[in-house]
Amino acid sequence: MDREAYRNCSSLVKIPRQSYEQFWSSHFVDYIDKELSYSKFFKKYLLPNHPCMFSRRFTEEWKCRKQWLTEGGKPNFQNLLQEFDETPVPVANCNAKEYNANPKQVMPFKEFIHYWKEYIQNGHSSPKGCLYLKDWHMSRDFPEHNVYTTPVFFTSDWLNEYWDTLEVDDYRFVYMGPKGSWTPFHADVFRSYSWSANICGRKKWLLYPPGQEEFLRDTHGNLPYDVTSAELRDRGLFPHFEEACQPLEIIQEAGEIIFVPSGWHHQVYNLEDTISINHNWLNGCNIDIMWQFLQTELSSVQKEIDEWRNTMDSWHQHCQVIMKACSGIDYGEFASFLKIIAVNRMAFLNACSSGDSSDYSRHLSEILTTLGPYHAAFDLQRVAHIIECLLCNEDFKRLDHSALTLQPETMLQQIRDTIQSTRGQHLLYQE
Repeated sequence: MDREAYRNCSSLVKIPRQSYEQFWSSHFVDYIDKELSYSKFFKKYLLPNHPCMFSRRFTEEWKCRKQWLTEGGKPNFQNLLQEFDETPVPVANCNAKEYNANPKQVMPFKEFIHYWKEYIQNGHSSPKGCLYLKDWHMSRDFPEHNVYTTPVFFTSDWLNEYWDTLEVDDYRFVYMGPKGSWTPFHADVFRSYSWSANICGRKKWLLYPPGQEEFLRDTHGNLPYDVTSAELRDRGLFPHFEEACQPLEIIQEAGEIIFVPSGWHHQVYNLEDTISINHNWLNGCNIDIMWQFLQTELSSVQKEIDEWRNTMDSWHQHCQVIMKACSGIDYGEFASFLKIIAVNRMAFLNACSSGDSSDYSRHLSEILTTLGPYHAAFDLQRVAHIIECLLCNEDFKRLDHSALTLQPETMLQQIRDTIQSTRGQHLLYQE
């Protein structure tokens, strides 16, 4: 990687709201149909937090685009059944609402395929409702399959790097749904990026730039379940709806990959019988957005149980527990997350300077080598910035630091020492 891509990026600047509005007003999303360097993707889409679409040429060699499809480009139910048969999979009912999502059940894969075939035969209808296999950890369940390859643009993936290290979870999913299945209005976990590739079928995306969702809240402050619902036009329920911009509408064809930026709320429809692969991911470009999200989540919890603040000695600890139950992470785990990312990059940079092998997985080593030392240095700068923010945060200060895997002051010094020791060995950009 060339160092120009990372110069002056150690402190990222938020994109002004008017820039999002100018972007939206053009109703244009870049369509990438030729070779694009990672550096250009980094500067043009990751840093500005702008969506784009990659053409089918980026997925044409994937095994799943051949093995999972018929010659006509439809789901190959026979091949899929041979591969997955009795595998338990999560299935949502798109015709039912549970809070602001669709309720899920777990069923054998073959039962879902049987339903899907009947649904098609009955003119895309069923008394069981419109069922949608979603959020299935297929890669985790079948690591030997290797039916697709993550494009290099999306490989700086701290989120899955962390969970792969713990070997307990991941944020790589497969979706399979009939025509008419859909996902309600939402923003992605931890305000992460996502990329979604259509193996077959077509999707319609409705996207709102960050900040626009505030105009879509009802009088109680809740976001809508369905952003296309006529009830949003009721000023008594949604008083600021008319102030929101129109959503960016994107049609995604078979084989194409959409990049959904951090914090862009969206709603998605399957216009045909569709199979897609989706990853949620974070890196140095949007880690500050995740940190802002976590602070907002904790603040919401504190507001909800504020009446017990003076009656509980462990009130702040309880807030962290509730936050983790609601959001999937608390400040302590966020610190552990930062530590793993930092340790891996320090090991990589030290190995680059010494010529020794690094003590982490071959897969991660290949990713860091491909992205290069400038990217690793950028990552360290971003981790250091967030650790500095943690050290200034009153809620983080209240944690029992003896129980943390990350000792922030020590880690910050280690990062600075690594940066200093490698600075003269052509590894870091000039500040």
